[in-house]
Amino acid sequence: MKAIEAEDEKSLSRRSFLGAAAATIGAGTLMAPHVFGQTSKGEADHSASSAETAGKIAAPGNQAAASPHITSVTKKKPYFAGDFGSQTRIDVSDLPVLERLSIRRLLLAPKGVREPHWHANAHELGYCLHGEHLVTIASNGEARNSFVISAGEMFFVPSGALHHVENIGTQEGEIILGFSHESPEDFSLSGTFGCFSDAVLGNSFGLPASDFANLKRTRQNTEIGHRTTAAVIEVQDKENNPYKYSIEAALPQRNSEAGTARTALAKLWPALQNIAMFSVDLTNQGMRELHWHPETAEMGYIAKGKGRMTIVSPDGSADTFEMNQGDVYFIPRAYPHHFEDIGDGDLKLLVFFDQVSPGDIGVRTAVGCYSRDVLAATFKVEPSALPRFPFTDEDPLLVPRINPIDPLTKS
Repeated sequence: MKAIEAEDEKSLSRRSFLGAAAATIGAGTLMAPHVFGQTSKGEADHSASSAETAGKIAAPGNQAAASPHITSVTKKKPYFAGDFGSQTRIDVSDLPVLERLSIRRLLLAPKGVREPHWHANAHELGYCLHGEHLVTIASNGEARNSFVISAGEMFFVPSGALHHVENIGTQEGEIILGFSHESPEDFSLSGTFGCFSDAVLGNSFGLPASDFANLKRTRQNTEIGHRTTAAVIEVQDKENNPYKYSIEAALPQRNSEAGTARTALAKLWPALQNIAMFSVDLTNQGMRELHWHPETAEMGYIAKGKGRMTIVSPDGSADTFEMNQGDVYFIPRAYPHHFEDIGDGDLKLLVFFDQVSPGDIGVRTAVGCYSRDVLAATFKVEPSALPRFPFTDEDPLLVPRINPIDPLTKS
């Protein structure tokens, strides 16, 4: 087994960022991101300064050379890699704008086991992209939850709860993990045991110290091991569980020619704490309207497709970028942004928020809150020069693109 702990070699390609889209769905919010291209070298780690993007607001499709809001998790070297799986993470050391959110990608070979572990400062929210897995969560006292997840299903683990994941299927498993902290702290069972003597462990279990003499352990975590026999799946493991949510089996909260949006938020999944996620599928004619999220930061993973996004910063600079599969982007709280699909197929996004019920303000309903005289004063024109803004009491969130895609100009 090969362990790669390469915190010094953060070999990420820093990509131009293309944000995400969120939308209020009933009592919840929904969003979808669009991020744009990385630098050509996977090892590069560049940030765009305000000076590089200032003055480009009025130039739709103007693409900055790099963005501080995006990178790629699939092009980064894993911090652990072995014969039965790997783990790659994007935290604040990789993407300094991250706050209250971070992300990891877990790959497990058949019979691969992510050892029992816990996170001291972060809740964990997982989405299964491929494979079939058994998840077991041991929390306060004798509480135990064990269940099976497959593609399109999610799980939630409270901070401090011991949990493990193992691949019980016949194909490689892939899980995207969102965390409610920009730099999660990890403890694993193997490394923790390695810090204590045989006597301490023996006393804890009411066993002689000699029983632990042959137990291989060091202070270095195993991270990913493997089973020598097939897992035994109990009947209750396949039943509903409060820490499991089948998001892709749920009815979409938004469904139109522009795309669909499904939500995992506290109203639908009461177990959630300090984190939520939306699954957004945008058609190649779809766009997420200009919007922002009050008191809510957003982090997204691009699961499929190609898109473009613009995000505006407080200094008036605007970044416009493409995004592709494997990209991770971050949007600070209340920064305005939009996205659209610019590929040949659909764009799929896993959008994480740092609130269980994210807020959302879309321009379509927000503009309708003001008189034409106020808007005319705002844009320094006569009221007659204003567009005929439609009146609506509910944002569509995802809208069909009725105008051509702005040409992309690199700067």
